[in-house]
Amino acid sequence: MTTLMPTDSNDNAIPALRLKSSGAHSIAASAASARNTAAFDAETKILSVYATVPVYLKFGDSSVTATTSDHYYPAGLYYDFAIGGDQTGHYTHLAVLRASTDGTVYVSEKE
Repeated sequence: MTTLMPTDSNDNAIPALRLKSSGAHSIAASAASARNTAAFDAETKILSVYATVPVYLKFGDSSVTATTSDHYYPAGLYYDFAIGGDQTGHYTHLAVLRASTDGTVYVSEKE
C-alpha cells in the first residue's frame, strides 16, 4: 500500500501530521460554555486537544454550546480528534465547559 506518511524501518506507515501554521487556539474553560473565536480551517481534518482541567466538550458550528451532558474530557490528556473528512461534515468550532475549576483548553489544527 502506498502512502505519503513517513515510514519506520519495517516500512510501516507512521501516522504523523504537522501542526498547521496559524492553527493554534486556546479556549478559557469556565462556568459558562465557551468556544474558539476563529473557525477551524476548512482543510483541517484533525485537531489535537489538551486541557489543564477536566471539561465537557462538544464539536459543532459557530453556535455550538457545551453542557454537562456532553463528552467528559480529563485534564492532562493530549488527544487527536477527527473533525471532518471526505464523506462527513466538517466541524468548525469546539465548545468547552469546565467540570469543576477554571482552566484552559489548548487546540492545535493539524495538516
